[in-house]
Amino acid sequence: MSTSTANNTSPHRILIVDDEEIVMVGLRETLTRAGYQVKTSSNPLPALELLQQEQFAVIISDHQMPQMTGLEFLALAKQIQPDATRILITAVLSLDTVIDAINKGEIYRFIVKPWLREELLATVKNAAQRFDLLCKNALLQATTLAMNDKLTQLNRELEARVKQVDEQNQRLAVLNEALQTNLFRSVELCLHTMESFYPTLGSQGRRVHDICDAIGHSLNFPPEQQQAFEISAWLHDIGLVSVPRQIIRKWQTEPHKLNESDKAIIRQHPILGQELARFVHDLEIVGLIIRSHHERFDGQGYPDMLQGEQIPWSARLLAVAVGYADSIYLTDKDALEAVKLGSGKAYDPEAVRAFLRALPDAQIPARQREVLLSELRPGMVLARGIYTPSGILLIPEGQQLNGPSIDKLLNHNQINPISQSLVVYC
Repeated sequence: MSTSTANNTSPHRILIVDDEEIVMVGLRETLTRAGYQVKTSSNPLPALELLQQEQFAVIISDHQMPQMTGLEFLALAKQIQPDATRILITAVLSLDTVIDAINKGEIYRFIVKPWLREELLATVKNAAQRFDLLCKNALLQATTLAMNDKLTQLNRELEARVKQVDEQNQRLAVLNEALQTNLFRSVELCLHTMESFYPTLGSQGRRVHDICDAIGHSLNFPPEQQQAFEISAWLHDIGLVSVPRQIIRKWQTEPHKLNESDKAIIRQHPILGQELARFVHDLEIVGLIIRSHHERFDGQGYPDMLQGEQIPWSARLLAVAVGYADSIYLTDKDALEAVKLGSGKAYDPEAVRAFLRALPDAQIPARQREVLLSELRPGMVLARGIYTPSGILLIPEGQQLNGPSIDKLLNHNQINPISQSLVVYC
C-alpha cells in the first residue's frame, strides 16, 4: 500500500508500541506535530492485531516490555508488514544485539533513550522515505508485470497473425514458382491480392510506385537499386493484409480513434511486410526498405525508432512518396504542403528535395478510397464497376453518380445485396 509524504494531505501512518505511558505520549505529541498520523498501543499483542488490519509506514517499539521484547515484537511485525520501517527504542541494550538485528533486517534503526528531538524526527523521516521507496518499487514492479502480460498477449495475437501470413505465403508460393521468370507478374499478383483484401491498398501502391519511379530516375539510380526501389513502392503496405479491415479503415479515416492494441497491430505491419517481401523478391534490401518506410527522420517513427541516416536512403525517399500519395482525404495541393511541413521532422530534407524535383515528371493515378453504400453521393466517380453477385454489370467504372443511379443501387441492394467493395475517386 503506497502513502504520501508527511507534508501531504494524506500523511504517513506511524504505530508506536511502548508500555510506558509518558514515553508513548511524548512520542505521539512530537510526531503528530511534525505532521504524521500516529496510533499507539501499550501492549504488543493488540499491536500485532492492529498490524493485521491497517497499513503503517513506520513501526516504533520500546525494547523492554512485559509480554515480549521489542526485537521479538518487531520480528513478528516484519512477517505481517515487511515493507513497514521498524525502529527500536531502548535505554540499555547490547550493541552487538542491535547490529545483529539490523543486519538481519529486523529493524531499520535504533534510538537510545533519552533521545534528541531533532535526531528522532530525522530518523523517522528517513524511515518514512524508505517506506515510500519500497512502495514505489512495488508499484513499478506491478506495472512492469502488467505491461509484460499485455505485451505477451499482443505477441500471441501477432504470432497468430504471422501464422496466418505464413499460410498465405504457402498458398502464394505455389503461384510464385510458375512466375519466377517474370518478377513483375509476381508483384502484380501481390497487388491484386492486396486489392482483393482492401481495394485501396493496390491503388495506393500504384500511386506510390509512379512517384518512386520518377524519383529513382531523377537520382540516376543503378538498375538493380531502381528495381528494388520500385518493388518496395508497389508493396510497401503488403503487411496490412494481416490487419483486420476495420482497423485499416479506422487508421486511414479516423486515426485518433485507434486504441493502444490497434496501434500496436498497425506498427507491426512494416515488419510483416518485410517478411512477405522476402517471398516476392530475393533482394534483402526490398524487405529492409519496406520495414523502414514508417520511420521518421526525428526518430519518432516505427517499428525500430530509427532516425536520420540510420534509416536506409531508399526508405527515406519512400516515406516521402507514401506521405504524399497515401492520404485519401487530402487534395494533391494539401498533401504537397504537408510533405513540405514535415521536412526535417517526419522526412529527410534531402529526400523531400528529391521528391519535389521529380514530382512534375511523375504520372500519378487519381486518388481512390473505399466507401460504404450509404456513403455514396451524387458527383462521385466510380473507380471500379459495380456488379451483381452473378456478374451482371450495374454501373460501369468511370461513371459519375447521380441521384437516380444511387437509388438504383440502393433498391437493388434491398433485393439482392451488393457484396463487393465500392471504390470511388477522391
